[in-house]
Amino acid sequence: MYAVIFTATMKLVDDEYLQMANQLRELAFSEFGCLEFTSSTEGEKEIAISYWPTKQHILNWKQHPLHQTAQALGKSRWYQNYRVQVVKIEHEYGNL
Repeated sequence: MYAVIFTATMKLVDDEYLQMANQLRELAFSEFGCLEFTSSTEGEKEIAISYWPTKQHILNWKQHPLHQTAQALGKSRWYQNYRVQVVKIEHEYGNL
């Protein structure tokens, strides 16, 4: 299993951003195999962590036209800066 960790400093949160985020989240689950998605915002800082079965799932998601549009808008309008990390989960435990 893999996780994508997205962190950003927000520049603008408008209605278009909120609609796009909801639309992309639904698409990730319904068409691209996203297993779990969690996000949180504190002030102008945002973090989102999504979990995927394989790296190929992540690449397919990244290449979707709507996601590419959102990436371009993020760079030009919504984010002051951002970072994406893709990590492989080698061990997991807990009491869920």
